[in-house]
Amino acid sequence: MPHGKAFRQIKALSKGGTGLFQSMATAVQDANSPIAIQCCRQFSSVRCSYHRSWLMTIHREGCEYRDDNLQAAQGCFKASDLMIQRIEQPKARQDTKDLVFGQSFTDHMFLVEHVEGQGWGQPVIKPFGNISMHPAAQALHYGVCCFEGMKGYLGKDGKARLFRPDMNMARMKRSMTRLRLADFDADELLECLKELLRIDKDWLPHQEGYSMYIRPFAFSSAHTLGISKPSRSTIAIVMSPVGPYFPTGLKPISLFIDEHNVRAWPGGVGNNKVGTNYAPTIGPQSDAADTYGTSQVLYSFPQGGQPDDALVSECGAMNLMFFLQKADGNTHELVTPPLDGTILPGVTRDSVLQLTRGWGEFEVSERQLSIKEIKQAAKDGRLLEMFGCGTACIIQPVTTLIRANGEEYTVPFDLTRMDTLTQRLTRALTDIHFANVPHEWSVAID
Repeated sequence: MPHGKAFRQIKALSKGGTGLFQSMATAVQDANSPIAIQCCRQFSSVRCSYHRSWLMTIHREGCEYRDDNLQAAQGCFKASDLMIQRIEQPKARQDTKDLVFGQSFTDHMFLVEHVEGQGWGQPVIKPFGNISMHPAAQALHYGVCCFEGMKGYLGKDGKARLFRPDMNMARMKRSMTRLRLADFDADELLECLKELLRIDKDWLPHQEGYSMYIRPFAFSSAHTLGISKPSRSTIAIVMSPVGPYFPTGLKPISLFIDEHNVRAWPGGVGNNKVGTNYAPTIGPQSDAADTYGTSQVLYSFPQGGQPDDALVSECGAMNLMFFLQKADGNTHELVTPPLDGTILPGVTRDSVLQLTRGWGEFEVSERQLSIKEIKQAAKDGRLLEMFGCGTACIIQPVTTLIRANGEEYTVPFDLTRMDTLTQRLTRALTDIHFANVPHEWSVAID
């Protein structure tokens, strides 16, 4: 016999369609059948919260299928349950010109905790303050933490805006899954983030080139010493009004090519935004700054028998791109390392690739690039531009790559030229950020 409400819901959704919906509508008449269980397993990958809700209805009405991830998302916190505790005495704002990246914070923050066996607690927006943590929390001992980097902008229409926030939520979900932190509904967390930005909207800088850096982060707050699946997970969001990530602004920087330290290894977590990808880069970056005067490190990945065979990877805080004239002398190519598991899938990286492919003016490639190829292109005068891209820096021109053997590969960068790829991308992204042009990537929140 059909199982009441679940059967009617599935039948309505599958009306006029074929495939999975129809299979489930038929199979749910015998909810314990192998077909029903197989359909449920296939459908558990669907991310729509509504679909999840009626799939759980099937479970309650007789299907023997069990899925821990499904149940976790079903029991996720809701933005509609937000408890809002407003600060009694707002903090004084800094002048925009005095902002130092990541050192000033808004009046409020977001916090929610998950406890195994109890589920998610009530989400809260509260006055900004310290987070109390058990001394044995796994985040303190084993680095069980991850984070996102996002920005909010005040559009020319006066509305607070986010740039492609769905991509950040999806990446954070992947990072938390990799660490086995509690599952969550990305749409619900995004709505909580939007409400936090609405409350602290007055902190949004009004000047173009300035923004609100938004830092969602998650960590294991489990009260135990031991490397195991976290029994407690905390998600928090803080916000910081910021100016340029590099004090130089759009002025070009130099990078040191690190041929000794490796940022990420195949099979590791280089494609996730976890804390353990970043802490180990502090030493090499500090050493490079002291020895070579560079702003950051460009990591390489060893291969082949010679140092020049090594492949370029990414910087500690941004993806890197190279604009080359091809050896034939007639065509140009924008190259960035592929997402092979060692490279972070940056939101700005993806945006640059989509924009330039849309222009259709030159070849855009995600492929391996060796130090040898860069060296030869620089020698031949075919290395036209280099730049980093990321949420914090957006587009950062690079003029020189420095090696420990004394070699330097330099690209002259003229700040007065507005037709360079670096300048064009900076302008295109800025126009989207501040709603100077209509674009689906710019999401208004009020």
